[in-house]
Amino acid sequence: MKIVEIKVLRGPNYWSVRRSKLIQMKLDLEEMEQRPTNLIPGFRERLEKMFPTMYEHRCSEAEAGGFFSRVEEGTWMGHVIEHIALEMQTLAGMDTGFGRTRGTGVEGEYYVCFSYMEEDAGVYAAKAAVRVAQALTDDVEYNLEEDIMRMREIREDTRLGPSTGCIVEEAAKRGIPFIRLNKHSLVQLGYGVHQKRIRATIASTTGNIAVDIACDKEETKALLEAAEIPVPSGTVIRSLEALEEAVEKYGYPLVIKPIDGNHGKGNTTNITTWEQAVTAFEAAQKYGRSSIIEKFITGYDFRILVINYKFICAALRTPASVIGDGSSTIQQLIDSTNSDPRRGYGHEKVLTQITIDQFTQKMLDEKNYSLDTVPPKGELVLLKPTANLSTGGTSNDVTDEVHPANIVMCERIAKIIGLDICGIDIMASDLRTPVSENGGAILEVNAAPGFRMHIEPSEGLARNVAEPVVDMLFPKGSAGRIPIIAITGTNGKTTTTRITAHIAKSAGKKVGYTTSDGVYIQNQLMMKGDCTGPISAQFVLKDPTVDFAVLECARGGILKNGLAFQNCDVAIVTNVAADHMGLGGINTLDQMAKLKGVVPETVFPHGYAVLNADDDLVYAMRKELKCNLALFSMDENNNRIKDHCKKGGLAVVFENDYISILKGTWKIRVINVKEVPITFEGKAIHNINNCLPAVMAAYLYRDISIEDIRSALMSFVPSSSQTPGRLNFFHFKNFTILADFAHNPHGLKLLGDFISKLDYPKKIGLISGTGDRRDEDIRELGSISAKYFDEIIIRCDKNLRGRSAGEIIQLLKEGIDSENSSIPTMVIESEAEALEYIYANPQHGALYTIMCDVVTGALTKIKELKEREDHG
Repeated sequence: MKIVEIKVLRGPNYWSVRRSKLIQMKLDLEEMEQRPTNLIPGFRERLEKMFPTMYEHRCSEAEAGGFFSRVEEGTWMGHVIEHIALEMQTLAGMDTGFGRTRGTGVEGEYYVCFSYMEEDAGVYAAKAAVRVAQALTDDVEYNLEEDIMRMREIREDTRLGPSTGCIVEEAAKRGIPFIRLNKHSLVQLGYGVHQKRIRATIASTTGNIAVDIACDKEETKALLEAAEIPVPSGTVIRSLEALEEAVEKYGYPLVIKPIDGNHGKGNTTNITTWEQAVTAFEAAQKYGRSSIIEKFITGYDFRILVINYKFICAALRTPASVIGDGSSTIQQLIDSTNSDPRRGYGHEKVLTQITIDQFTQKMLDEKNYSLDTVPPKGELVLLKPTANLSTGGTSNDVTDEVHPANIVMCERIAKIIGLDICGIDIMASDLRTPVSENGGAILEVNAAPGFRMHIEPSEGLARNVAEPVVDMLFPKGSAGRIPIIAITGTNGKTTTTRITAHIAKSAGKKVGYTTSDGVYIQNQLMMKGDCTGPISAQFVLKDPTVDFAVLECARGGILKNGLAFQNCDVAIVTNVAADHMGLGGINTLDQMAKLKGVVPETVFPHGYAVLNADDDLVYAMRKELKCNLALFSMDENNNRIKDHCKKGGLAVVFENDYISILKGTWKIRVINVKEVPITFEGKAIHNINNCLPAVMAAYLYRDISIEDIRSALMSFVPSSSQTPGRLNFFHFKNFTILADFAHNPHGLKLLGDFISKLDYPKKIGLISGTGDRRDEDIRELGSISAKYFDEIIIRCDKNLRGRSAGEIIQLLKEGIDSENSSIPTMVIESEAEALEYIYANPQHGALYTIMCDVVTGALTKIKELKEREDHG
């Protein structure tokens, strides 16, 4: 067995619209194709022994043990690997359970598809599952625990922490989209102009000055002291001499900590001797030259959380510790504590396992203890200097016990420092009485407080602290969204996208849109090239100036990565035709339609799918939709249109030279197509067709008027800048060049129909074939060309995509000969040389039509020739 490729899908995709996080592995079973599991002696027994918990996998049997029954009966190894990959993730603390295994159409090749929680761990699971399956097949030992541990480590390295994660989850529950902006904790909530950002628990609303103050412990202390907030007496020291003076002034016990430390790093508490003070000073200096020394306040460690300057909750924190039983060693007590099922690796469970580190050893050394010491019964042995949950500490919710005076004090502290998300550390005997009266003090104010102690306390009520954060960022129920129109299909996508974006821009929107030519933000080209995938779409959705997105969504992006968005407001499907067949496991038109159908399936229930009623495959997509439906057609008498409108439905049609909106029994005439430049006075039928869904999509937004639509269509002039590679005419003195991105048979036929209506004495085609298309597709390009052109020049694309130039040329010739073997044909492989030949040997009055593969390359060359003629 071998892995051919692994793809990480991050959005709605061919396999599932709802489950966006999937690993797609193409697997070649090689000789294992002939060995289903029932032909491998002992395979089921070994599988069950290694994965006893897999008994819960129901598989198609729909009952516990169902998968093992399938293995017993005989199933192929791709199916087994799917289940192993899922179970390994579950064992590593990432419980997930969706999977599909399907043939690619090539014997022995399968797509093994399964869900993941953390993508790097999912990729690891895919590779490990193949290794495990091979080991089980060969009956050799395999260290599964090593893989599980490695996946846990990957999970902890790559996942959002519990604090950031709970905010993201709360936002997602409200329908607020999010984009992770880096591999750490920087996350964008919302799209475009409505976006907000969080990093850990610092929000984009949090003031930079406030964060700076909170990170400077001495400045924080000074501000609080000036506001009559109780703080420990102390000072800043930078030398041993200053340390000695402070010890004399304040007396023991003391605390020493870095002035700008966090998470308890470099802190030493309850210092009672000069030796301890020197060691503590040296530890603090590892994090900065300046340290704080202050009186050690005895009591309990409390954390108060204030969000949007309102008290939210409080927790009592206890450092990692064990209690002696008079017979067990400290190591045994730690092992017993770690056996608590609530404790896990990293952040996977409510509590974290206690590990032995230098801080633990230091604390034990100070008591003259070792891990082999047996502490007396009832003795509390502290193992960490701070109460952080990430080092094994515990937390008890005490929100309901906090005295009103302490609530007011904490809300004042948040305002004094200026933190809208604020964690306040208090040392006091309790919070039931005012801190100002019980001898307690404020130890620290935190700008990025951890939420885990509140959302998953060891004892007491869990508090949804993410809720007030999201309320603060998105008040009044805002979902942080911008309108998204998504456009897919085989032909016409880019032109439809450009028309739609132009209408929205004309109506005053700040539009970001993606096309096969590039990404545009407010009509400025930001990225060049084919930008119809999720990276380009996210580029638009991340832009803080955009308030309206129009996204072209092509086949390749959906197959390779999935869509960049989970939901859109309007989806347009132009058509489904034979193009890119045989690539990515899409071998039939029905499969292509299913792939394109992913886009309208993402439409919100209140949104609209705008479908082509003249295309059977597109019209059939309505059966899978849970949103509203609008149709478009080049024939107002289309029965599908009539039936739809009888039921009060919306449609847009071409009738009596008009683009008209049908609203139930009402008709709204938008514009005569002869007034729309891109239709070339109605001759470019395919561009009338491209206008229809764009008009409907814009009409669905109440703040875009019919007049906006009409004026936009009149001002959308075809040109190499407005519509590059789409019916671009270049008029030379003795001839004309028409450049168009007709790259498949369906598109070339539409182009040919347009050309046939133009009045030129001779029509010559510069044609090419794309190497990654099927033989029959390339031949068909040749035969269609022979129907519409008087002469043909065969050229080759810049990227041959896996074929030789000779092979492509031969297939095109075969197609030409099948239609008209006597048509004059010549071969000039280079596009640039072919254009130079035309320029040097023009036929008077002829129209030369070039099917351009790389639009910018062809247009640049043609413009160069035009400039040469103008200045010659």
